[in-house]
Amino acid sequence: MSADGSIAEALPARAAVAPAPPSAAMNPRTHLLLHGPIVPTLLRLAWPNILVMLAQASTGLIETWWVSHLGTPALTGMAVVFPGFMMMQMLSAGAIGGGIASAIARALGAGRRDDADALVLHALVVNVALGALFAALVLAFGRPLYAALGAEGESLEAALLYSNVVFAVTPLLWLGNALASVIRGTGAMLMPALATVAGVALLVPLSPLLIFGYGAVPAFGVAGAGYAVAITLALTAMLLGWYLLSGRSVVRLRRGRLRSALFADILGVGAVGAVSTLQTTLTVVLTTALVGAAAGPEAVAGYGTGSRLEYLLIPLVFGLGAPLVALVGTNVGAGRRERALRIALIGGAMSFALTEAIGIAAAIWPHAWLTLFGDDPVLLATGAAYLRCVGPAYGFFGLGLALYFASQGAGRLLWPLLAGTLRMVLGVGGAWAALHATGSLVWAFAMLAAALAVYGVAITAAIVSGVWFRKAAR
Repeated sequence: MSADGSIAEALPARAAVAPAPPSAAMNPRTHLLLHGPIVPTLLRLAWPNILVMLAQASTGLIETWWVSHLGTPALTGMAVVFPGFMMMQMLSAGAIGGGIASAIARALGAGRRDDADALVLHALVVNVALGALFAALVLAFGRPLYAALGAEGESLEAALLYSNVVFAVTPLLWLGNALASVIRGTGAMLMPALATVAGVALLVPLSPLLIFGYGAVPAFGVAGAGYAVAITLALTAMLLGWYLLSGRSVVRLRRGRLRSALFADILGVGAVGAVSTLQTTLTVVLTTALVGAAAGPEAVAGYGTGSRLEYLLIPLVFGLGAPLVALVGTNVGAGRRERALRIALIGGAMSFALTEAIGIAAAIWPHAWLTLFGDDPVLLATGAAYLRCVGPAYGFFGLGLALYFASQGAGRLLWPLLAGTLRMVLGVGGAWAALHATGSLVWAFAMLAAALAVYGVAITAAIVSGVWFRKAAR
């Protein structure tokens, strides 16, 4: 900050590179991001994005509901695979995807249109390469990974059947999310929403058809759920690719020389975001292992089913988060720092209200969620204990996650990263200590709830103090 303490005096280095072009020369969508009223603009951009994220999250719910009819071993198998697959979703859309959207938004806000176009090719290269790398790793080491998470016997075989299909097509997921992130970085949210909704509409009949078979279509069991996901991912990527190549997008895919500076612009935000995403997933994975060691596979299924609601919050908050990346990034690129900060705090408050309402409802009526997926007594008891303890802290998770996305737009992710580290250490370490001291999963889940509260409060306090702009001011 400046000597008089004003955040407005602290100018980020990138914002100083090139001033925003005159309003008259701007694309109307960019002009809206810079000058539109905050709440109406945020809601206008968020509703299609919330729709797409709900549709995307429903993919996992639809699959889980159908697979639950195959029995507890199949459900346990999906429970140990799901965190890894969700990590791919979070990395490709929220972390690296956020870096893509942030880079494009900042380039457009600063009037660097050629750089914005060039970033499209760089985004595709980054995401497809990372998708192929993660697919190879999971296909090679899936069995020991899922065994370490508590799957054994039938549940381990079910996990491998499902995992080998969905991770074989993981590059498609990364490609589709690269295309969606490019489009969202321009402030266009509707097309990614429509493409994903089209994929989910196909998944609804396709998943049970391939799981249970019908007529000439054989029953593939739990692998059929993976085949259904693969087909919907292909459809979504095709629709987004068509939109970008048709010339309807603000930015264009152009041939050109690959530049290290543009890779750095994406990965400077995306790589730090990826560490944050890995922290979130690692927290769930380590807790899954603790629950499995303490109470067995049925408890893993219960915790996995309960924590799936927490995972559902991530795409829901992303519905607000993607517009926050575009709004904050464009305003930071144009040097409108006070407006960028105000947008972040308003978005964080909206996210807190939304996720807290969901968490309280889950804590009051946990069985309304859990019985959708099974009736095993251990599953229900473990899942209910988790939701009653952690549900009331979901608002802090939503608050921290929204401000994480806003920090992506600002290109300043250090404090969200530190807060995520604190959450992981307090949550997993506290759960481990509680289990060893009391033997009770309830106390372990209470530590997870406390860690979520610390996470949200820490990020909020840091951003309010002006950490986005201090480095540039010095």
